[in-house]
Amino acid sequence: MALLGAVLGTAVIGAAQAADPPLKVGLLEDVSGDLAFMGMPKLHGSQLAVEEINKSGGILGRQIELIHLDPQGDNARYQEFGRRLLNRDKVDVLIGGITSASREALRPIVDRTTTPYFYTNQYEGGVCDASMVSMGAVPEQQFSTLIPWMVQKFGKKVYVIAADYNFGQISAEWNRKIMKDLGGEVVGEEFIPLGVSQFAQTIQNIQKAKPDWLLTINVGAAQDSFFEQAAAANLNLPMGSSIKIMLGFEHKRFKPPALNNMHATANWFEEIDTPEANDFKKRWHAKFPDELYINDMGYNAYNALYMYKALVEKAKSTKLEDMRKVIATGDACIDAPEGKVCIDPKSQHTSHRMRLISVGPKHEVTVEKDYGTIQPYWLGEIGCDLTKKNDKDQYTPSHLPSKS
Repeated sequence: MALLGAVLGTAVIGAAQAADPPLKVGLLEDVSGDLAFMGMPKLHGSQLAVEEINKSGGILGRQIELIHLDPQGDNARYQEFGRRLLNRDKVDVLIGGITSASREALRPIVDRTTTPYFYTNQYEGGVCDASMVSMGAVPEQQFSTLIPWMVQKFGKKVYVIAADYNFGQISAEWNRKIMKDLGGEVVGEEFIPLGVSQFAQTIQNIQKAKPDWLLTINVGAAQDSFFEQAAAANLNLPMGSSIKIMLGFEHKRFKPPALNNMHATANWFEEIDTPEANDFKKRWHAKFPDELYINDMGYNAYNALYMYKALVEKAKSTKLEDMRKVIATGDACIDAPEGKVCIDPKSQHTSHRMRLISVGPKHEVTVEKDYGTIQPYWLGEIGCDLTKKNDKDQYTPSHLPSKS
């Protein structure tokens, strides 16, 4: 009888396992190539969250199976791997993409399915798409705080160095708008192709233009060579950015004082000193002791899995339409290491606690100002309302929704 009971018990367990297949999470993150230094923490953040969630019982009693592919920064591979994960592997949710170009390569593919897509990066803002949940900060959380502070502290003349794709172009457009509103002047703009690493001419152009400060929204390991070259040329200008320090952790990758006088507004940076942040850092470094820095991308990737868990469990469903009903209530929130973050129903972007930080001559990080929680309000103000209509468009200050 004991043996029969054991066999029956095994059969019941086997039946339960068969009835509850794992939830498949498709992850597209660059862990080789020019963007690998930013992408590796994204993979690690995802792995840490999956491990923790599985140990605590999974999502609705189902374990998570993480399927990671490395597109190596190639947008064609993003599309190929996205189709593979969505159509062949039948993932329940797709997460990832570093550049805005990779996100825009994926969105049309995701939009032809009913699979939710989580984009986990800070970005230039404006995407109004019901299939996408944005976990990173956007211009009204970053530029609307950083640029006025830079103008007040350093002056009204700015020179822009930006990556030459949609992130850099649209971010520069935001800067032009805010500077105009402040009575400031953009004395120069340069859009640099990804992979460029020589900046002698750019440095000469900056010296000739005589700006009060620089807006540095250059991207990738090659373009970050600018900082060492600028320091060697004694450029010594104040710098502001929506991506430096917390995302590319240049203050850890380069020797002082290359990042001296860099300023950024961030929802996460590893130097945050709160009990919640310190507990998170302790758990992360216990699993990944060789991690140089827990960047904003890795942090957002970690939060994305917990937000997905919260949505599925509140909806009692993995279907996008059911998860969106939860988002529409305004109660799609998690307690994150930065504090409570929630998804805005209209835009499906995330609220964040924003801090303005500065780097000193020894690359020490100082919090200059704590703005508290800032909502992602801009899309809702201009007419994006995903509770009523799915536009599937990306808006900018010069490209607004039609009134009709």
